[in-house]
Amino acid sequence: MTDKQINLVKASFERVEPAAEEAAVLFYVRLFELDPDLRPLFKSNIREQGIKLMQMIGLAVNGLDRLEDLVPAVRALGVRHAEYGVEDRHYDTVAEALLWTLEKALGADFTAETKEAWTTVYTLLAETMKDAAAQHSENAAAA
Repeated sequence: MTDKQINLVKASFERVEPAAEEAAVLFYVRLFELDPDLRPLFKSNIREQGIKLMQMIGLAVNGLDRLEDLVPAVRALGVRHAEYGVEDRHYDTVAEALLWTLEKALGADFTAETKEAWTTVYTLLAETMKDAAAQHSENAAAA
């Protein structure tokens, strides 16, 4: 992840943030279109969940230039998601829904370079979450 990619992600998220609630709705509609089996994993109100999602994305985006501070929170999130029933394969569906949502929200500003930056960032965060979940599962099995 380069400084340029971090800056592209930050700048594009700043443009999405004012419409965060609408973007979250778009995201969840698309996510459940892609995989209806994910719907039962979300127990709370989807609007409330959307607010949490956008806050979490905001925290992650703002922490990209301080990965040493961000990684522990992302790892903890990965463990929580595993406990909710999230599987590794779900991360690909989330990536597709996120990129689609960003494309809809940003329009022409969602350039190939911006898409690549978001893909790089998402992959890094998702792999960190999956690694933490796997390690937690291994530790639990060994206990």
